Amino acid sequence: MQISARAQAIEPFYVMEVAKAAAELGKTVAHTDAPMVFLNIGEPDFTAPPLVQEAAARAVHDGLTQYTPALGLMPLRERISDWYATRFNARVPAGRIVITAGASAALHLACMALIDAGDEVLMPDPSYPCNRHFVSAAGGKAVLLPTTAAERFQLTADKVQAAWSARTRGVLLASPSNPTGTSIHPDELRRIHQVVQSRGGITLVDEIYLPLSFDAQYGQTALAIDDSIISLNSFSKYFNMTGWRLGWMVVPEKLVPVIERLAQNLFICPSTVAQHAALACFEPASIALYEQRRDEFKARRDYFIPALNALGLTVPVMPDGAFYAWADCSAACAQLGVNGSWDFALEVMNRAHVAVTPGRDFGTAQTAQFIRFSTASSMAQLHTAVARLRSLLA
Repeated sequence: MQISARAQAIEPFYVMEVAKAAAELGKTVAHTDAPMVFLNIGEPDFTAPPLVQEAAARAVHDGLTQYTPALGLMPLRERISDWYATRFNARVPAGRIVITAGASAALHLACMALIDAGDEVLMPDPSYPCNRHFVSAAGGKAVLLPTTAAERFQLTADKVQAAWSARTRGVLLASPSNPTGTSIHPDELRRIHQVVQSRGGITLVDEIYLPLSFDAQYGQTALAIDDSIISLNSFSKYFNMTGWRLGWMVVPEKLVPVIERLAQNLFICPSTVAQHAALACFEPASIALYEQRRDEFKARRDYFIPALNALGLTVPVMPDGAFYAWADCSAACAQLGVNGSWDFALEVMNRAHVAVTPGRDFGTAQTAQFIRFSTASSMAQLHTAVARLRSLLA
């Protein structure tokens, strides 16, 4: 069987490869005094709130399980529009909101609608690996621009301008970012967008962690800049609905019929049950619970980052959102006599029973010396992980 060149060009998702190895080892140590602590997957340990679960059960009971419009249920689009107004003081008409089968489907639709073969999209290095693969799947090429801690591991307007070529189609940013948990300052984002607009390009911003911002100066939606921004979002992270596979995108009005046509053919519609359940995400009781959980994520960050720094696993930029720690493991590698974050991750997994993610997934700019920790696990799990790392590195 001949495999397509497109499929062969897609690298493995090493996050999941490590997860599989950790899961296998986890089975063997599950009943020991040192079961595996999983800090490798960016999945909240919280599940959907009671009202969301009840809404899903009610939809199934009432037979609300048939196809919806390809753009999603209008009541849900309206709820999201109201949420932007109350949460971010941003006017986002429901007609520009498209419900999708997760943020992944949103990015797939955006790339299919806007990228032609040979087009290049500028992205920061490090960045979430799947994002660049969606660009590749549409026939484009992700151009990774190395970033530094001084730049918060984000692109700058100067770098975008310097890297722009005749093939450049636009930029794909993430704020807050996976793997670093850092955001682009709104002023810098405006400057980047001005550069992109002056070249006739597109600005796509992954905002799936935006509601998990801990700093008001960064916790602002890019949609406040102007109506040409394309924002990708999700019910997975802040709304704790990872396996429900539901997200949305906000696009310029003239792009809506294009996205609708693609969505009709590629997905038919997002999960009907998940959409009816998501309506309950915006109930006051659900929002109150989400905000309580956001405070818990912040408390985990405030404990874990200083603890890593004290162990010599230096986090050069304090995350302002999400639930990740991007830690330089160079000193720890030297201490353990291993070469780079891949070997360090295996050493930590096998000897300390702590699963972490090596940096190789996220780019090539010094990523071999970085480890990504997820702080989406409980505080108790984080305390256990720190104790085991301290013992290992001692």
